[in-house]
Amino acid sequence: MSHENGERAKFSGYIGFVLAAAASAVGLGNLWRFPYLASHYGGGIFVIIYILVAVTFGFSLMIAEIAIGRKTGKSCLHAFGELARKYRWLGVICALVPIFVVSYYFVIGGWVAKWFAETALGHLSDMSGYAGNYWWDYVTGGIAGLGDPAIWFFVFAGLCFVCVLLGVDKGIEKVSRVLMPALLVMIIGISAYNLIALDGIWDGVRFYLSPDIGELTGGTFLGAISQVFYSMSLAMGIMITYGSYMRKDTSIEKSVRNISLIDTVVAILAGLMIVPPAYIFGMGDEKGMGLMFEAMPDVFSSMPGGEFIAPVFYLLVLFAALTSAVSLLEAVVSVFSDATNGRRNRAIVLSLIVLIPLGILAVLGFGPLMTDLGPFDQGAGILGIFDTLTNSIMMPIAAILTCVFIAVVIKTRAITDEVEAEGQQFRSKELFEVMIKFVCPILLSFMLVLGLADMFGVFSIYRGDSQHLLWMEALSR
Repeated sequence: MSHENGERAKFSGYIGFVLAAAASAVGLGNLWRFPYLASHYGGGIFVIIYILVAVTFGFSLMIAEIAIGRKTGKSCLHAFGELARKYRWLGVICALVPIFVVSYYFVIGGWVAKWFAETALGHLSDMSGYAGNYWWDYVTGGIAGLGDPAIWFFVFAGLCFVCVLLGVDKGIEKVSRVLMPALLVMIIGISAYNLIALDGIWDGVRFYLSPDIGELTGGTFLGAISQVFYSMSLAMGIMITYGSYMRKDTSIEKSVRNISLIDTVVAILAGLMIVPPAYIFGMGDEKGMGLMFEAMPDVFSSMPGGEFIAPVFYLLVLFAALTSAVSLLEAVVSVFSDATNGRRNRAIVLSLIVLIPLGILAVLGFGPLMTDLGPFDQGAGILGIFDTLTNSIMMPIAAILTCVFIAVVIKTRAITDEVEAEGQQFRSKELFEVMIKFVCPILLSFMLVLGLADMFGVFSIYRGDSQHLLWMEALSR
């Protein structure tokens, strides 16, 4: 982040950076997508595979992106060109990803804000008694017209812009210092209440935490890899941007270990909070993308004290959505800031001009603009197009090219030297080099090929309906 005088702002220190980056990583992917995938891929076996992938694959990619940001002091738009001038185009690819993602993330965040408001006002019974279609009828304008989703889109987007306007230390860092601890307390509190108040809950806990090797499939591995990819905010320019605000005396390796730990713990706790209750009420896997917006209101209506737990739950989800959306927005603002020579106020205005119309298109995509554009649509209109374009094409390509850029163009030494700056240790140097040179690009290429094959209907190794699973990504972060 740059001040108007061109001096790039910094996080206050190690704690500020870790909390801000962890808040970026912790989002709807942890609270919605992880529980769904854990349920879909057999519970405990998916949890184990996810942890293994997070501490190797995710850890290495995050190290790389943060080091690139700190080494160059630039957003993703200029960072690659700063290291190798001929590769400035790679920064453009990375910069486009958060622009598309944040525009529809504002829409989903608006839904979460709406659900919090409705449950806080005591309307849980109306939502749960709507024949299971309340969410879909709402987003398509069947309940209050598309004007209501648009209003909540502006409410959520406004909250995000206020946080970014306040800056790094007064905005993003302070918000993260408050919301991250609050989020953890609420997750633990709701999970503990479920374990105490719900009959038969331990059957759901056993399903969630007991690994069954018979449930292990190729889809389990790809699901875990994709979850780490999205949950840890990789290939979206976020970690490069946050790395550019990182002080040289802050340990990159230690920071990434703790960010990964926080992100993984929140995901596992979120699964403990959501999967067992959904399991015992028979509202788990088959609900799919409606798990948070359709199934959970039904679950809360069926549990003791659910009318009080529901608003706390959706406030928790709102906190997670807000922290991730702010980091996405900051990545966009940082790109425009670098493009305008550090003029942050102008960058924020440019972000408004670009993102608000794109977000409105995503809202209207559930009504008059709902179209079928083949594999790029996935049944979710403009929002689905943006989602498929970023998740299935742009993000895997950006990550693959980043690995190749490090391994072939600037060499891994450029990254390891930055990690070891000012005498810092890099205990996982060998693991990092193997992952970046070989494992990560191979796995990412495999993901890209299978994702494209699945998108175009060539074949799918995923369980269930592939189009349904791709649509699910619209609610994934």
